[in-house]
Amino acid sequence: MSTVLQAQIKANTGPIDIDPYLDILTRGAQSARSDRMVPKESVEAMREAGLFRAFIPPKLGGIGASPQQWLRTLITIAERDMSTAWIGGIISVHAFQIALMDHETQREVYGDNPDERVSSSYNPVGARTEEVDGGVMLHGRWGWSSGCDHCNWALLGAIVKGRPMLQTMLVPRSAYVIEDTWHVMGLQGTGSKDVVIEEPVFIPNSHIHSQMDGYNIKHDQAEPIYSLPWAQIFAATVAAPSIGAARHGLKLFLEKATGSSTDPTKLMGDPDIVRRVAEAKTLIDSAELSLLANFDRMTAQLDAGEEIPLIDRARCRYETGTIATRMMQAIDMLFDVGGGRSVFLDAPLQNIWHDIHITRAHVANNPVPLARNYGNMVLGGDNADFFI
Repeated sequence: MSTVLQAQIKANTGPIDIDPYLDILTRGAQSARSDRMVPKESVEAMREAGLFRAFIPPKLGGIGASPQQWLRTLITIAERDMSTAWIGGIISVHAFQIALMDHETQREVYGDNPDERVSSSYNPVGARTEEVDGGVMLHGRWGWSSGCDHCNWALLGAIVKGRPMLQTMLVPRSAYVIEDTWHVMGLQGTGSKDVVIEEPVFIPNSHIHSQMDGYNIKHDQAEPIYSLPWAQIFAATVAAPSIGAARHGLKLFLEKATGSSTDPTKLMGDPDIVRRVAEAKTLIDSAELSLLANFDRMTAQLDAGEEIPLIDRARCRYETGTIATRMMQAIDMLFDVGGGRSVFLDAPLQNIWHDIHITRAHVANNPVPLARNYGNMVLGGDNADFFI
């Protein structure tokens, strides 16, 4: 690992510079919610900040950001708008998975435009496949493709008879249509609509990534960063924004608690309010610290030329999977005593409450099976999860 990357990892800093664009992201938050799509201006701001180049291989225009700095950037964006952070993370993380695929495929996607954008839907339930010579014929319907309106490619999950577990197919925009099905109570701005392939299209093997290759850390990249397990990177993508959103909720609550026009000390002097603030802040801070510490540890192991032990991967995956639940606890504590104005549909605290609860609905943020697997391994059992 280069000295520059080591320094970036240690300091959690690097080439993504989102600070000059935060006001743009703030201004776009309301229209993102009402239009059910993050505005183009916000997407362009993230592009200019370098977010979408974070994990592109350097030879194709990548900027060599560390995972830690990328995660901190997502948390910072989510302090302004969680939907914007969600699609920023989802779109940018796909470059990591594509970097694990065929080199010609990487050039096809990013060779002419290092800022090319890719959406996804990994749930294979609506996929129909037929293996043919040199690849797979694919059609069907996929839901929850966050940020798809801003992208020219999609990574779609499918089960292929004769191939192990989940396969991810890279599909160009010309092969699918987007159907607007995203009418939801939170994270409206993610625009997580349906992707539909009506007639079977041919997907060459070079455009297919196997879940088992991700689990086995199989790739042909020289940079050590790509030896991080793909599942760890993706799981962090859908967990980190809830930290920033909860921190935003705490900020709004504190402004109210310390800025009452009638009695500034009323809330501050309430022992129950003081306790809730302390517990919520500790939940938020500890979630961020544990997430970054886990990536510090994994990147240090790679830097030392070591493999990341499987039990460590299970532990990290479990801890990341608890973040959304912990942020729900934090925002619930605040919303419960948020006052009468918080019940109105335009209340900022209520919007954050909805966004974080929707995040917990993502399968990667369900800690129950992750706890079972990690606890079983601690007790001496075998790993049963291949997305760690």
